[in-house]
Amino acid sequence: MEPAGSKDAELLRAHGAGDPSAFARLYDRYDRQCFHFIRRLLGPAHSDAAEDLHQEAWISIARSAAAFDPQKATFPAWLFSVARNKVFDHFRRQKVAVLASAREDAALTVADLAPTPLQEVQSRELAQRIVAAVDALPLEQRATFVMFADAGLSLDEIAQATGVGVETAKSRLRYARAALRQALAGERTAHA
Repeated sequence: MEPAGSKDAELLRAHGAGDPSAFARLYDRYDRQCFHFIRRLLGPAHSDAAEDLHQEAWISIARSAAAFDPQKATFPAWLFSVARNKVFDHFRRQKVAVLASAREDAALTVADLAPTPLQEVQSRELAQRIVAAVDALPLEQRATFVMFADAGLSLDEIAQATGVGVETAKSRLRYARAALRQALAGERTAHA
């Protein structure tokens, strides 16, 4: 079986050669992860821009398909790099310096099988605290954490996507995890 990375590169080359279904297959494979990444990076204060930035990222990918070099990065790393840059450009245009914590729609992030009303309330509150803690991370740490935890990118792919060394990506992930542990320190005992 061929690795997904080489298939991605083949699909991108096929798109560049004029095969419209090749790009559709790439899009279908990574669309959801890309949109979720953009939305999480934006946070609730800017979530209305997620659709536009998502489209801009995919348009950039389509237009610059010939520039993709599978020797330099995997397709997911390249895609998330483009998506990350679109979000950062949006923040620069909006002159956003500090991103606020999110509390909206956090209740949807934790699933319960058959909760009691009290468990449901506690679960929503915990989900809100987790989302708020992630949203409170510095932007580079948040981007690294979301790429690792939500999108499943490796540290090498995160380093490629963010344009830093693997050790820097590893440090950002470590700092993000430490900040989340500290922010949620009381949660483990409160919900045990």
